[in-house]
Amino acid sequence: MTFADKIYETGIVPVVVLERVKDAVPLANALLRGGIDLMEITFRTECAAECISVISKEVPGMIVGAGTVLNVEQAKLAVESGARFIVSPGLDEDTVRWALENNIPVVPGAVTPTEIMKAVGMGLKIIKFFPADVYGGIKAIKALSAPFGQVKFLPTGGVSEANLSEFAGSKSVAAVGGSWVCKKDDILNGDWDKITMLADNAVKIIKETRV
Repeated sequence: MTFADKIYETGIVPVVVLERVKDAVPLANALLRGGIDLMEITFRTECAAECISVISKEVPGMIVGAGTVLNVEQAKLAVESGARFIVSPGLDEDTVRWALENNIPVVPGAVTPTEIMKAVGMGLKIIKFFPADVYGGIKAIKALSAPFGQVKFLPTGGVSEANLSEFAGSKSVAAVGGSWVCKKDDILNGDWDKITMLADNAVKIIKETRV
């Protein structure tokens, strides 16, 4: 199964900010119990690489990737730590080239037609649309899908359980990125059952919407 197939199958990529390494494995297991086997650990904290490493070694059922990757150095560190895909908020051509040359799935951010054309020209099929709520949400994605029918979007930013169905119901959306299933406070409080419940709810909404 290709990464594109897998991301569509799961339908959601939780955007995770981890402050403590000890939370990495319990969080990954909580998401798995809720039916989510993809997660993006953002490079916004000093322990991000170590968290990726721990999950990749101790939770084999979870496909862990790195988010907020801004340059090639971070991409290399992420992959060395066990990341199986790379997500960036914007389009850094050097990072995209490095990932493609090393057969690492990469999903850079692009919101304008010019940026999307550049990404398509580099051979990309999935593009992050961030921040989705600021740049027009599902309305903008539908408009962009007319000239860019070959592109699937990963909208992130402003996606929640309340509007999940409208995003998941679009054929132009590969999956949604969201932090509501694993909020920072829930992680810090160790509320793994709540995270599992939110993950399960999200998976159910996606499946019902896509039938």
